[in-house]
Order: sequence, then structure tokens, then C-alpha cells
Amino acid sequence: MAKKKLNKNWLHDHINDPYVKQAQKDGYRARAAYKLKEIDESEKLLKHGQVIVDLGCTPGSWAQYARRKLSGAEGGGISGTIIGLDMLPMEPIADVDFIQGDFREARPVRELNVLLAGRKADVVMSDMAPNLSGIPTADSARMEHLIDLAIEFAQLHMKPSGALLVKCFKDMGFSQVVEKFRAEFKVVKQVKPKASRDKSSEIFLLGRGLKNPASANAIEPEQSALDI
Repeated sequence: MAKKKLNKNWLHDHINDPYVKQAQKDGYRARAAYKLKEIDESEKLLKHGQVIVDLGCTPGSWAQYARRKLSGAEGGGISGTIIGLDMLPMEPIADVDFIQGDFREARPVRELNVLLAGRKADVVMSDMAPNLSGIPTADSARMEHLIDLAIEFAQLHMKPSGALLVKCFKDMGFSQVVEKFRAEFKVVKQVKPKASRDKSSEIFLLGRGLKNPASANAIEPEQSALDI
């Protein structure tokens, strides 16, 4: 009974959420677009001519925002490259290259390398979150693992001067994640956009400038330490 009431309350809040209404008006697939918009506007993250990689991109609202930022006009092409990766399918977005698959595996990495054509990403962004079990220790480990994946991906595929943006939760091993970021990036900043729900412990970490960039061939996908 309590779960039914909780679901009803969430639905009521969702329907009346001003960001949900604005997303419908602006044509974004999810309210998450406004989180990236706020971060981008405050941190000057996305710029024309960049290579941007969106990890866990489905349903595509971050890629939609990035596309609009690099173009300014629907259907007119973009100045730069946007690549989205996700294990789930995504409806196409104009000028956005999409790879469906696990980016730890060989086939998606080969497709990514073809699209990059020898280039490195300027920005890697991840709105990924684990499926929650309700067990705090397990959920913290899953969140930390996703961030480990994003950091290793950035080390392999991002410019040393690039930026990595990831979603975290303050109640899921946050201090350990911050320490990892500080060990891997020259500049680390915590960002809590207004579009994040008040009740949520969601926060974003932005790391700029890799301390330990890896060679693209340093780790073969099949042998990645992430498979443990």
C-alpha cells in the first residue's frame, strides 16, 4: 500500500514538475537536458568544433542539448562531432552518431574508433546511474563502478586537456569518488544544478585535465580491468 502511495506521489510531482513541462515545450526527451544546460552555462563546457562523447546517452536529452549547442538550428548540421553510446536503443537524433553496445567490449570500441578517426574527445559526459537495489553498500559499489568506467574511458579516449562530467549521489560512496577524481584530474569541481530535484542527493562531478592519460592501445577491451 505504501509503495502504491509513493508511486502516486512521484507521478504527481513528475507531472507538475516545471522542468518536465519545459522539456515537453522545448522538445527534449527528458528534463535531464536542463541539468546539462545549467552546468554548461556556468562552466563553459560545450563549444563549437568539439568532439563530445555521451556515455549512457539513452533516451538522448543530453545529446539533444549538445547538438543544439553545436548548431543553433535544427537540420542545419553542426560544428563538431557528437557520439552517444548506450546498451539500450535510442531514437535517432540528427547529426548525432549512436553506438548501441557496452563500451568495454571490442565491437563498440571499434565503431567508436572509426567515428573518432584518430581524434580524442574534448568532453566526455555521463548521466549513467545504476539500477538500485535498496541495499546501501551494494548501490554505492555499483555507482562507484560506473564512475570507474567513465574515468577509464576518458583516460583512453579523451584529450589530456579534456573534461569529464559524471553524475554521482552524495549518499553513495561520494567521498571515495571525489578522491578518485582528485587523483586523476588536475581540477575537480562539484556542481548541483537547480534542475536536480530537491529531494535527490544527485550531484555532478566535473574533472578537467587528465593527470594520467592512457594510450588508446594500452588496454584491449577484452582485457580491461573493468571486467572484474
